[in-house]
Formats: sequence, C-alpha cells, structure tokens
Amino acid sequence: MAAPLGYEDTPILPNTTWKVHDPNRPYPGVVTPGPLNSEEIVSHPPSDATVLFDGTDFSNWVGRDGEVGWNFVDGVMEVTRTGDIESRAHFGSCQLHIEWCSPREVSGDSQGRGNSGVFMMSTYEIQVLDCYDNPTYADGHAGAVYGQFPPMANPCRKPGEWQTYEIIFIAPRFEGAKVITPAYLTLFHNGIVVHHHTELLGKTGHKTMPSYEPHPPKGPIRLQDHRDNVRYRNIWVREIPDEDVQ
Repeated sequence: MAAPLGYEDTPILPNTTWKVHDPNRPYPGVVTPGPLNSEEIVSHPPSDATVLFDGTDFSNWVGRDGEVGWNFVDGVMEVTRTGDIESRAHFGSCQLHIEWCSPREVSGDSQGRGNSGVFMMSTYEIQVLDCYDNPTYADGHAGAVYGQFPPMANPCRKPGEWQTYEIIFIAPRFEGAKVITPAYLTLFHNGIVVHHHTELLGKTGHKTMPSYEPHPPKGPIRLQDHRDNVRYRNIWVREIPDEDVQ
C-alpha cells in the first residue's frame, strides 16, 4: 500500500488556510544544487565549534538506553532501528552544520523513503527525507519544519549522495508558562536557503496543532530513528550568545 500524501482530518494551522500535513498545500519547486567536488567531507568545522561527530566514535552521543546502537561504518553513523540518539552537550541558540545521506537503494515512497529528522533542543524537527522525485505532503518535505512550514525549494540530491544542512536556530524564551519570544529558523539545504528567519509555531507533532511547552534554555540535538537507514557525518555546532540574538 502506498504511503499517504497528506491528511484531511487535521487542524488548520494559524494564519493560513492549510491543514497540518495538508495534501493540497503547494509543493516546493525543484532547484538543482551546485555539483559536489568530491565525496570527501565538504565543510570542516571552524576553530570555535563544538564537534559532535567527526567520524571517530559515538562518544558525544547517547542512545535510547544509554549506549548508541546505530552502526558506525567508514567514519559515518547509520540508523539501525534502535531508537533516536541525542548529543551529550546541550545548546540554545546556535549554528548547526550536519551532513546526511538517504539510502542509495530506493525503497518505499512519501514518508516511507529515507525518513529521519534533526530535532533542535530535542523538540523542534527539521525533516530529513529522500525527496528526489518523491512526492509527499509539503510540511513533511525534506527541509520542512515538520508539520508547520514547507521549505521554499527542493534542492535534494539523488539517493545515496551526501547533503548538507546549515541551520541557524534561535531558541525560544519563556517567562514561566508564557512565551516571551518564539523560536526562529534559518536553513540552507545544499547551499540554498529554504527558510529565512521562519517563526516556529511550537513543538513538533504528527497530525496535531503545534504549540509551545516551556522547557530549559538549552537542550540536546536529537537525530531521529524512523526505521530507514539514513546516514550522518560531519556534525558541529557554534553557540550564539544571548546578547547576539536579535
């Protein structure tokens, strides 16, 4: 049975006419990114970065039950259906660089093809999905703020090719249960801007209306195990001090 291309039984997102995971929401147009120069790591961390994964080991990560159960092969990590993993270090506002790769052998369709996710503060998901010639609902597209905002473009490379996310994340601020300032996201996918200072609506959910729940000012980076053998490499973070957040 083919995976669904959206849902009609979900709430309408605020200030839009679109339902959560609306199958009729406009799909981002395809943009071909510049060619890769090689299969080597394409972005080395700057001197002030916190390196979370450099192809050496899982020492900066924890798994669902403590130890990371993902595969570690040829300097990359690979999802193995053993649960999500989280960084030991916690971050608030930050720049995150991460490289990912969907399986070269194509299997499944829509949300069942190369599915994973990058969760900022373990709460706000940026979708990872093989969207090369693979229609799905717009707010579940690769590079989407899942369940909220589609990316402005679809610059996905072919299955099996490495892709990059360059993320600028501004953490929300709370005063008790009150949201003082929401979270914001700027995202470059394969060097192409697909979100520019997008205001997030709250915590990520599936088929639910997003809303904010107060949480600490810093949280881990979480990588999702969605049962597909997505690979990751070259992950580093630069913190953005509160006084530099505008």
